Amino acid sequence: MQDSTEDRLYADPDLVQFYDLDNGWAADQEYCCRMAQNARSVLDLGCGTGQFAAAIGKDREVFGVDPAAAMLDVARNRPGGAQVTWVQSSAQEVRLGRTFDLIVLTGHAFQVFLTEEDQRAVLETIVAHLSSTGRFIFDTRNPAREEWRTWTPEESKWEVEHPTIGRVRAWNDVAHDPATGVVTYETHYKTLDSGKTYSATSQIQFPSREALENLMREVGLEATQWLGDWHGAPWGKDSPEIIPIGKLRSSESTCG
Repeated sequence: MQDSTEDRLYADPDLVQFYDLDNGWAADQEYCCRMAQNARSVLDLGCGTGQFAAAIGKDREVFGVDPAAAMLDVARNRPGGAQVTWVQSSAQEVRLGRTFDLIVLTGHAFQVFLTEEDQRAVLETIVAHLSSTGRFIFDTRNPAREEWRTWTPEESKWEVEHPTIGRVRAWNDVAHDPATGVVTYETHYKTLDSGKTYSATSQIQFPSREALENLMREVGLEATQWLGDWHGAPWGKDSPEIIPIGKLRSSESTCG
C-alpha cells in the first residue's frame, strides 16, 4: 500500500504547508472534542498536523501518532503542541504499551489503508490501546455516494490565501478502479504569483459498512452507534459518511 510516508502530500514539506489550508478545523474535530471532555487520556491515530490533539492536550494526556515526519514537525510547533506526546509510527504497527479512554482516527485517515490486511492491522492497534471502558471513533466516506466523481479539475477547483506565498489555486483529478475499489487522485497547488505548481498522487479505499462490521468483529471491537455525518445524524444507505463509535467487545458478545 501507499501510506503517508510514501505519499508526497503528507511527506513533502512543500506540500504539507498547504495541508491546514485544505483541511482546517471542521465538524469532525468538534464532535471528537465533545467526546474527549470526559476522557483522561486520548490517542489520536493518524494525527496529521496535530490540530485536534493540540487543541485538547491541556486538560488530559494526549498522544498523537503519524508516520509522516513532515506532518509531525508542524504538529510539534503549533500552539499547544508541547502538551502532546508525538510518536512517528504507522497506525498498523504502533504499540505504546498502555491504554486510552478514547481513540480517534478521523480526517478519513482510515481510507489510506488499501488492503483488508492493513485495515485489520489498524483495528488491532485500536484493540491493543483501548481501555476496558474506553471508546473509539473513526470515519470513512460512504462508497455508495461515489464522492470521487466530483474530484475533477472542473468541480474541485478552489482558491485560498497562503500566509507567506500569497494566493494559491488548488484542484484535483481522479481515477477509480472498479475491480479493486481503489481511487487514485492527484492534488495540485499552484501559486498564482510565481506560477509554481506542487503536485502529489494519492490512493484511498472505500470500505463498506458491512466490511467494517466484519473486520471489527474479527478483532474484538463492536460499534454501539453508527453515524452518517459529523453532525450526529444516524447512518443510512445514502449518508455521506460511515462513522462507527464503539468499544471492546464484551465476553458475552464474543461467545457463540
